Amino acid sequence: MRTTKEPNEKGTSEMKRSKRLPALKVTPDGKGVAAHAGSRLLAEMAEVTGLIGAMSEAMAPTVRRRRHHDPGQVLVDLAVTIADGGDCLSDLAVLRNQPSLFGSVASTPTASRVVDAVDAERLDAIRGARAQARAAAWAAGLDPTAGVNPLILDFDATLVDSHSEKEGAAPTYKRGFGFAPLLCYLDATGEALAAILRPGNAAAHNPADHVALLELALAQLPVTPDASAMLVRADSAGSTHAFVDALRDRGIEFSVGFRVREDVRLAICDLDESAWMEAMAQDMEVREEAQVAELTEAVDLSTWPVGTRMIVRRELPHPGATFNLFDPRGYRHQVFLCDSADPDIAYLEARQRGHARVEDHIRGAKDTGLRNLPFPAFSNNACWVELVLMAQDLMAFTQRLVLDGDMATAEPKRLRYGLLHVAGRITTTGRTATLHIQNEWPWARQLADAFERLRALSFLT
Repeated sequence: MRTTKEPNEKGTSEMKRSKRLPALKVTPDGKGVAAHAGSRLLAEMAEVTGLIGAMSEAMAPTVRRRRHHDPGQVLVDLAVTIADGGDCLSDLAVLRNQPSLFGSVASTPTASRVVDAVDAERLDAIRGARAQARAAAWAAGLDPTAGVNPLILDFDATLVDSHSEKEGAAPTYKRGFGFAPLLCYLDATGEALAAILRPGNAAAHNPADHVALLELALAQLPVTPDASAMLVRADSAGSTHAFVDALRDRGIEFSVGFRVREDVRLAICDLDESAWMEAMAQDMEVREEAQVAELTEAVDLSTWPVGTRMIVRRELPHPGATFNLFDPRGYRHQVFLCDSADPDIAYLEARQRGHARVEDHIRGAKDTGLRNLPFPAFSNNACWVELVLMAQDLMAFTQRLVLDGDMATAEPKRLRYGLLHVAGRITTTGRTATLHIQNEWPWARQLADAFERLRALSFLT
């Protein structure tokens, strides 16, 4: 809207507004109009991959009498709602109020009762249903094992604030209050493999939690470490003997951060300048003002598995970074352990630095229902976390299998803006319903093509 100043009758100037928007009349009498129409794509993905059927079987023991809404379908609808941007049960209304698009969807009280019925045993069954759907998605073309070696599993923890007293919430090391879930993602596809909900005061380096999460993550994969090479990456919280030993026992490589303690500092200071070589960036080009070196022979690693190596990177700190007492020659140092025999330490260091991508996945999780756990009970929130993983999987399956262009790699917010929240008009001719998307929308063709590709996948399952 533009404004100009013009003199009035009294000789003083006043603001005159000029309209930019076209005239528009608004009435509440539209028919056949669909909002959030693109989320139908996720609902169909759940159907094509067999997730709905597997979830129905997983939740079947909770059915005591004939119900109008299948509990497994209710949970899948919740996952679609979360992927669509919902963050509480009442957001199911977005799907429920559009039966022509999403069918019959349960009420909020019904959904609440279904979530209440998910105990530890049902939670394991839900995980099994997710694994079945993942196997179907991989069989339909998602399988990354042909082009990726090894498969990389990224472990990391995060903090989720609680703004009210909830079961299991506790003070965090950042002086907050809430939870500290531990999560695992598959780097090649962004699939959310597993998560464990923990109190906010849970130790970041708890090896029992890491081993438990490892078992949950491996159970999600259609392949085993014997059939496909695997690597687990983690920050320094993963550098515990119990966790590393568990990886070695399962034939999985490790690459984990390591705390720069006193003996490591001394070893770095003793390194000859000739020991340093140029570091590599993620695109395998030279990383400016960064070098790497190997510390394996300079530090006692006898308590770690045979073949363990220690590698250090140094680089100039970014502008505004703070220094600590150990910053020789103005460099910052990061150290990690690995058991790869590859002689190219620059490549190994660049591979470990790729662990930072897990932060993107966790940020996506927080933008997909994890930012706020909506229930007072811990078991309900554990179920919610599993639904968040399911929602992320549905988006990962959809992007990898049926989308292309910018939407194939878009983060949740952009995916919703461009595709999931698009509006359309539904018309019915005979027994055929058609969703009409505005042809001027930049991603209209992408969405229509995605539906065609998805329906072609149904013949593969």
